[in-house]
Amino acid sequence: MGDLLIDKSKTALVVIDLQKGVIGRPTVPYASELVVRNAAALAAAFRENAMPVFLVRVSFSPDWKDALRPIADAAMPAHTPPPDWAEIVPEMGPKPGDLVITKRQWGAFYGTGLDLQLRRRGLAAIVLCGIATEFGVESTARDAYERGYEQIFASDAMTGIHAASHANALERIFPRMGRVRGTGEIVAALGR
Repeated sequence: MGDLLIDKSKTALVVIDLQKGVIGRPTVPYASELVVRNAAALAAAFRENAMPVFLVRVSFSPDWKDALRPIADAAMPAHTPPPDWAEIVPEMGPKPGDLVITKRQWGAFYGTGLDLQLRRRGLAAIVLCGIATEFGVESTARDAYERGYEQIFASDAMTGIHAASHANALERIFPRMGRVRGTGEIVAALGR
């Protein structure tokens, strides 16, 4: 795989759905606490290098009329979340200078300002992490790929709902769109 080189002037961290209403769900292969800890280490390294951190959360209007409700065999169950459901976990921030992006679906690009904010800052690459691998992370990755962003996937700073779909993304999908690396290797590359 070779040394991981990261252009600090062109790379942002994009963290998907590390929010109070998401991290409490069962995940595999990693517990959400480990994912939050690794994502926080990435965010700290990015901030120390004056590199942008984008914290993406999913949230809906109080009446939930902006939520997707397709006719589907395994549709998401309707529920009323607790009031703090969309709050980013405190370990992640936001810290001064971080950008918070609110999305209404799995992917972080469609219907948000993420692409605009990345491009206005001259950013051409993202390090991607979060929960869930096979939903928000993969949807965002596919969209980033189609928009021409270089991607690095923090393999131990993401986790899924199902082991097979998490593994499929890391072993078959993400290597075709970018580079899959561990948190330690990414942080080390930023220290160079």
